Amino acid sequence: MAVVHPSRSDLPDVQVGGTTVPSLVLRHAARLGDKPALIDGATGRTISYRQLATGVERVAAGLVARGFAPGDVLALYSPNSPEFALAAYGTMAAGGIITGANPMLTVEELAGQLADAGARMLVTGAPFLDRAVAAAERAGVEEVLVFGDAVGATSFRELIAHHHPPATLADDPDRGLAALPYSSGTTGLPKGVELTHSSVVTNVRQSQAVMGFREDDVVLAATPFFHVMGFNVVLPCSLAAGATVVTLARFDLEAFLRTMEEYRVTVSIVSPPMATALADHPLVDDHDLSSLRSLGVGAAPLGADVEQRCAERLGCVVSQGLGMTEATAMVAVGPLDQPRRGSVGRLVPNTEARVVDPNGGAYLGAGRAGELWIRGPQVMRGYRDRPEATAATIDADGWLRTGDLCYFDEDGYLYVVDRLKELIKYEGYQVAPAELEHLLLTHPAVADAAVVPRPDPDAGEVPVAYVVLRGPATAAELLAYVAERVAPYKRLRAVRFTSSVPRAPSGKLSRRVLVEAERTGSERARTVQDSPPAVRADGGQR
Repeated sequence: MAVVHPSRSDLPDVQVGGTTVPSLVLRHAARLGDKPALIDGATGRTISYRQLATGVERVAAGLVARGFAPGDVLALYSPNSPEFALAAYGTMAAGGIITGANPMLTVEELAGQLADAGARMLVTGAPFLDRAVAAAERAGVEEVLVFGDAVGATSFRELIAHHHPPATLADDPDRGLAALPYSSGTTGLPKGVELTHSSVVTNVRQSQAVMGFREDDVVLAATPFFHVMGFNVVLPCSLAAGATVVTLARFDLEAFLRTMEEYRVTVSIVSPPMATALADHPLVDDHDLSSLRSLGVGAAPLGADVEQRCAERLGCVVSQGLGMTEATAMVAVGPLDQPRRGSVGRLVPNTEARVVDPNGGAYLGAGRAGELWIRGPQVMRGYRDRPEATAATIDADGWLRTGDLCYFDEDGYLYVVDRLKELIKYEGYQVAPAELEHLLLTHPAVADAAVVPRPDPDAGEVPVAYVVLRGPATAAELLAYVAERVAPYKRLRAVRFTSSVPRAPSGKLSRRVLVEAERTGSERARTVQDSPPAVRADGGQR
């Protein structure tokens, strides 16, 4: 049947809300008992379902005893680990809100997120403690705890090893927010995205309806838990199904392959650069990956040819999905039994979509590209303390403007053509041009600046700056200036000096002119100075 717009998912609706996130992920804990719920892939450290349920209860009680109240925010500044789940779901069980922070953030970046979120407590890992403490002091965070042991820091174990009575909070699925991830939205600086228990629980059910996690699955969690793909899909879908989650602190191909082979992993969700490595890298041939039955790809679109090569090489189902932080996570997922190469799949249950002409606002039919709008119970409550930004993103009828240029085919499969929004997607990470422009303008020699994406075969896109000088400065100096102040994935890869950056009469930056120049390699985009070797998301050199 041909797609008409607005369109609605043709899958049966799932239940909306009705429980809390901890209750959903622990629903099988009593029955599963000693079955491993979480395993640290590097060390083998294991938390059983019984230990997870008990630990969540103990963390909640420990937090309440410290004066942590419903609505308070706890920040997690840590790579993936089994303890991440204990801290997150224990906080939610205490009525608190989790905000995950990328452990690559600098002190300044972390302090900004902590202050904006109003975080009361911060939990981190020992390697990140110095930055965490410095950021917490700047943001007014009351207490910093650390996984494991570190001199001068309170151990996270104090939230578990105590004699406080269980917290007696009502199990009310409508009591408020569960998570506060940060997103730049369609443009601008990072903003806190308010996600309720209902929206997270519902999106887990929506995702599960298509992805089909099973109790006998072993799920490799390489996608970071500070990102909604890891935190709102991989972790809760796995645990709610009774599967075992194997965590990796970061993606390293050799460790990923070794862990997959050792634990006989059946399911994983990866970013496009990870999928490309699995499709092409010779290391893959050295490992037995025959246990793998399903590989999902998210965070950014993947080319149809790479997707096909990956599926053929791994001998498993490979399918893509489309998600965004403002929609909790998943909007569309490729059906496991009928993935379509190059497509990000079909709408998940309970979800409506429109493809809208960005110029005239008309609804567009199948095969015609426009901005994707979506509506459903997984849409965020709004941006934290930013009503104007919320109103610019969600209209009065509840339609979320995604900023993605998309089209549906006649069978309801969705394809991403481009982004209308200005975010740069580097290896699945969001890089806000406005943040880098603001930083460049703090340099005394910079009069004006514009940051745009440059296509990159490995990373997808990398940020490039066009700079107007008011004083002497070299490209290398500006590259270093930015690199010292941002996480590695945000670093500029080139600086191009120009006499002016294009602006509309209103003064608004005409970024698309520079974006097109980068894509076509026009005169304006000829390299003046390239950066040192590109830095991967894990901080290493490519």
